[in-house]
Amino acid sequence: MIACMLIHGYTGGPYEVQPLADYLNEKTNWQIYVPTLPGHGETLELDDMTYDEWLTAVEDLFQELNNIYETIYIIGFSMGGMIAGYLAGKYAVDKLVLLAAARKYISVKHMVEEVGDVITDAIKGQLTDNEFYTNFRKKRESVPLRANFEFTKLVRYTKPYLKKINVPVLIAQGQNDPVVPAKSIDYLNKEIKSEVKEVVLFDQSEHRLCLASDKDVLNELVYNFLAN
Repeated sequence: MIACMLIHGYTGGPYEVQPLADYLNEKTNWQIYVPTLPGHGETLELDDMTYDEWLTAVEDLFQELNNIYETIYIIGFSMGGMIAGYLAGKYAVDKLVLLAAARKYISVKHMVEEVGDVITDAIKGQLTDNEFYTNFRKKRESVPLRANFEFTKLVRYTKPYLKKINVPVLIAQGQNDPVVPAKSIDYLNKEIKSEVKEVVLFDQSEHRLCLASDKDVLNELVYNFLAN
C-alpha cells in the first residue's frame, strides 16, 4: 500500500497543492493526505503558533502513516518543502518532491518589480486590481510579525536535514518566483546528496507551482517521477 502526503506552504492551505493531489488521486490508487498546518487554511490564526507545532503536526501524521503503509511519498511546497525535506532526512521516506522549497526566500529582484507595478497601478488609480498589493494587504492584516519569525526559525531548523536526504528526489522551481528565488534550486541541488535526483526549472511559473500555467506539465512530471 502506498500513501502520499502533500504539505502546503506558510500562510497558505491545502488549496495550494490540491490540484496536484486531485491529479494523483485520479491517476493512482494511492491514499492521498493533505494536512492543514496549525493556524493555517482559509482563515489564518497564527497569533500563538510556533514552528515546532507545524513540524509536530506533520511528523505525528507521518508516524501514523508509517505504521500503516509500506511505501510513503512526501511532496512539499514552499515552507512545506522544508518540512518534507526534514521528514526525508530523519525518517525512511521512499521518494521526495520539493516544489519551490523555501531554502532561500524573498527574491529581491522580483519584489522590486512587483513594487514598481504597485506604484504604476496606484498612479493609474487601479491599485485595487493589483493582485500583489491585495495579497500583501490581506497577509499584513492576518499574519502577525511573530509568525514570520517562526517561519524563519523553521527554515533554519530544517536546513541541516537536507544533507541527510538520500532517497530519490524531484526538485522543481519557477524562474519567475517572487517569493523563493530561482537560485534556491542550486542550493538544494548542492546540499541534497541523493544519487537519484531530478531538477526542473519552469521558465514561466511563479511561486505557486500547482496553480501556475504549467500545472498540467507539473502534474505529469510528479506522477511519472513517483510512479516509475
